[in-house]
Amino acid sequence: MAAAYNQSLTRKPREAMPSLTDLLERVERLLLRHDELKRTNALLQEQVLHLSQERDSLRSRLNAARGRIDALLERLPVDNEAGKNPNS
Repeated sequence: MAAAYNQSLTRKPREAMPSLTDLLERVERLLLRHDELKRTNALLQEQVLHLSQERDSLRSRLNAARGRIDALLERLPVDNEAGKNPNS
């Protein structure tokens, strides 16, 4: 049992370190990806701003329409006898 425990503590051989060229290529790819993500983020922020403005405009129009409907409802005549057919 002690042998199994000791085996887990032995060091595994290290993988070969990447060459400087490999590291340079990886850094360049990461920089390109970073630039792409920055552009995407800027476009998304612009879209959020536009959609927020559109939402606010639609809310304003909805509130105005509700106000007009409420005003029209107040102008409707009120029946004194609920449920009575006016044609009879």
